[in-house]
Amino acid sequence: METKKTITALKGGEFVIKDSTTEEIFTPEQFDEEQLMIRDMVNDFIDAEITPNIAAIEKQKDNIVPKILDKAAELGLLGTHMPTQYGGMQMDTNTNTLINSTIGRGGSALVSYAAHTGIGMLPLLYFGTDFLKEKFLPKLITGEYKAAYCLTEPTSGSDALSAKTTAVLSDDGEHYIINGQKMWITNAGFADVFTVFAQVDGNKFTGFIIERNTPGITFGAEEDKLGIKGSSTRQVFFENVKIPKANLLGEIGKGHLIAFNVLNIGRFKLGLLTLSGAIEALKVGATYANERIQFKVPISTFGAIKYKLAEQAIQCFTAESTNYRVSNMLQNQEHELLNSGLSYAEAKMQAAEEYAIECSIVKVYASEVLDYVVDETVQILGGMGYSEEHPAARAYRDARINRIFEGTNEINRLLMVDMLLKRAMKGKIDIVGPAWAVQKELASMPSFAKAEGPYGEEKKALSNFKKIILLVAGAAAKKQMDKEINLEHEQEVLMNVADIMIDTFAAESLLLRIEKLAQTNAFKADKAVYDALLKVVFYDYNDHIAKVAKDAIVSFNDGDMLKTFMMGIKRYTKYPTVNIKEMRRTVAEAVIAANGYPF
Repeated sequence: METKKTITALKGGEFVIKDSTTEEIFTPEQFDEEQLMIRDMVNDFIDAEITPNIAAIEKQKDNIVPKILDKAAELGLLGTHMPTQYGGMQMDTNTNTLINSTIGRGGSALVSYAAHTGIGMLPLLYFGTDFLKEKFLPKLITGEYKAAYCLTEPTSGSDALSAKTTAVLSDDGEHYIINGQKMWITNAGFADVFTVFAQVDGNKFTGFIIERNTPGITFGAEEDKLGIKGSSTRQVFFENVKIPKANLLGEIGKGHLIAFNVLNIGRFKLGLLTLSGAIEALKVGATYANERIQFKVPISTFGAIKYKLAEQAIQCFTAESTNYRVSNMLQNQEHELLNSGLSYAEAKMQAAEEYAIECSIVKVYASEVLDYVVDETVQILGGMGYSEEHPAARAYRDARINRIFEGTNEINRLLMVDMLLKRAMKGKIDIVGPAWAVQKELASMPSFAKAEGPYGEEKKALSNFKKIILLVAGAAAKKQMDKEINLEHEQEVLMNVADIMIDTFAAESLLLRIEKLAQTNAFKADKAVYDALLKVVFYDYNDHIAKVAKDAIVSFNDGDMLKTFMMGIKRYTKYPTVNIKEMRRTVAEAVIAANGYPF
């Protein structure tokens, strides 16, 4: 009888001190026939319901977006992540990742889908009483009800806990009276159910469920936004809105737990949605480059265009590798928690909490990949890309919001470092020991042994990238402990550390995927394309990590200590020089031949 090998998964944030194996990751090449049929169904839905109706969606004509959500509900797409007891399909995380990684190419109409299925439904799933779940979740799954999430206010954005909306218990003790204002509320134009955050007794941040038809709720006009014009966005006003006490969500004063836990998975899902948009934009650019003739040849034959196509594909593939790695982390953790006796909702919430750092990395990395890809697509198309008659312009406008949604990318960068240091302080992961080991290593002679084995140079570089995280973060933490600096006032340093963390996690995710494909010979393009792609990423990230590490270290060190750290950074960023032009051209040729994403 075959013995199943136990795989020890890394804890959240532990990637900075430990290596993962190919057994721990999941890649898109592993999808089975049933999952691929689900992907095809989602693509058919987009092609039938969204693509032909883009103009109407952009103008929000004829209540079209709610109708599209109804169509999605008919296919079960509003409940794939919900328990069967409420009418959901309870699909595994990797399958849900595939759905969201596909559906994101639908543009701004899918912002409404994401808001409904994510921040709209998850507060109820995670924190709702049985009464609230039974009342609302079945109708949210069938699309009879649509959901919205009311957190942001005119004076509270990133500082969500400073909200001014109030909730006062009525004299009879049976109702709460809500007064206040929310803004930038997605789906506000048609939502039936709102998760609303308010201060009980003036300072107890608390969540509530409020129905649209409750007297005292009014709505502002549709916001005239830069992009995502097909998404309804309005202000919501509450004037003496009286709701049953039973509509309290979670515990009084614990609304931050709702907001933060919902945002963890929201950030992960946003990374998935933005990636599919980036892959779609790459297809648009590659197709145009192949068809556009200048100087009697397609512009795809020009080196400058090849650079753009290659870099777009490289960034998309790396983001995809990162997204599915985190997806599998979440799925494995959920299974472990379910086996320990937790409910489906508790397992999903705690898994997202465990990998909150990684969820932030996915959000930041993929949203910035999308920004790069749509920008270069417009550039490839030239004047045509700047015309609103072409989808490239719309994609460019729509992309910009994703670096603001679900916590700005700046906030997410600060959070990922803060969460890492807090996990270390609480003893959840040991950073002090490995950081001290790096300090001692700097005092010894460097090894001149050559990297050996498949992808040996990349594995060596990856190990060194992690040492730089420990070097910079450890030095900054020690300065804070010695009260020489206050990291709260050193956001530039924290952002530098975050950038190194993002590059390292993305590079490792890419390396693991390519290693796994090599082990199973599951390459969809020529192996040389993947190897070229890998070398481009490590070559570029090596230089970027060196720069931001220097930027951080020089800001709070001087003299001999600065020289020591600078020597350390130089020592740990020695990835070999490669012919980066030819590597990119190898990738570009695959993109050109495929007329888009070749993987």
